Amino acid sequence: MKTLYFDCKMGAAGDMMTAALLELLPDPESFLKRLNELGIPGVKFETSRVSKCGILGTHVRVSVDGQEESDKMHAHHHGHDHHHEHDHDHEHHHHDHGHDHEHHHHHDHEHGHHHEHRGLADILALVETLPISRKVKENVQAVYTLIAEAESQVHGRPVDQIHFHEVGSMDAVADVTAVCLLMEELAPDQVLASPVHVGSGTVKCAHGVLPVPAPATALILREVPIYGGRIPSELCTPTGAALLKHFVSRFGDMPVMNTHAIGYGCGKKDFPVANCLRAFLGDAPDASESDWVIELNCNVDDMTAEEIAFAMERFFEAGALEAYTVPVGMKKGRPGTLIRVICRPDKKEELVQSIFKHTTTIGLRENETRRHVMRRSILRRETPAGPIRFKEAEGFGLKKEKAEYEDLAKLARERGISLFEARALIESEE
Repeated sequence: MKTLYFDCKMGAAGDMMTAALLELLPDPESFLKRLNELGIPGVKFETSRVSKCGILGTHVRVSVDGQEESDKMHAHHHGHDHHHEHDHDHEHHHHDHGHDHEHHHHHDHEHGHHHEHRGLADILALVETLPISRKVKENVQAVYTLIAEAESQVHGRPVDQIHFHEVGSMDAVADVTAVCLLMEELAPDQVLASPVHVGSGTVKCAHGVLPVPAPATALILREVPIYGGRIPSELCTPTGAALLKHFVSRFGDMPVMNTHAIGYGCGKKDFPVANCLRAFLGDAPDASESDWVIELNCNVDDMTAEEIAFAMERFFEAGALEAYTVPVGMKKGRPGTLIRVICRPDKKEELVQSIFKHTTTIGLRENETRRHVMRRSILRRETPAGPIRFKEAEGFGLKKEKAEYEDLAKLARERGISLFEARALIESEE
């Protein structure tokens, strides 16, 4: 299965994702030319080779009418704290201009400057005019809607009242469109990512000091594993967060995969750790052969065999893939029972509830573990003893088959023979 894996140990931003994905292509220059021919108003994409802690990678510069968003910030704020009306699609380039953050804001300028702003409807309409496929348009619009909905919740305003600063909005549209186009070009079967490093510290705004991750980023990353650290900067931007949330199907450890290409998307700012987003492209086991399951474990020493058997039946009814017991020695020399229930992640909460309801335990342990399985199917075959169902399993270069137990047992009962004889009978002509 063609797999794309993002290593987000230094967070994620739209331009860094663009750069990392460009490096995965055999001819990034021709794709860069394609990006510059999209016709996003005033936007120009440029790349440069940079080194971060000795690692060579690509940096993407997106300018709007010749200026980067950071240029606009400096032009009006001279490097001081930003004062802005807090409706923003803020692409915090944790790699930029000496601040730990950067915002694409609707500014409340004290100097009387005026800039054009765009609402979500304007952005979605603009995307419709771009020479990109319907699928890419839908992806771009979905990502931008995620950002707008997060801003809406943060500020307590309807989505149609959220407006984006003109330069910032074009910068973000460029980043999002570039990443969505690159995803179409690379066409991975699955997109995975590591837990996301969001950084630490604060962001100063006119409304006060806000924590990192910024409120919009935090909202977008709900249900995504994130962590902070000692780097006092906003490492994950709202745009980067929305792109990850839209495309990534699972966040966790890198899977077993044969890697064909590795891309390094670099930021401008330097840290003690290489300021890069890494993208790995390769082949991983098919989803039907490898997936993630949850193990739920508890120990009991005060349940009868009947009570345990009843509980095990309830676990299967609740969706357990497997449930079994193991005899264990517990504290004070008491013999006890380890109860282990294996389930898919979406059944975890229901089975946690079932375990507490049907056992005497007052605590349980949870482990996420990888499961490798062969693809299975049931086939009906004609045999010397009549039609019999067989279980077939295939994968990892192997193929196995086994007669269905219930069919063998039925044959043995009907003919008054053992299971061994029944098995030999159906295999007599093979």
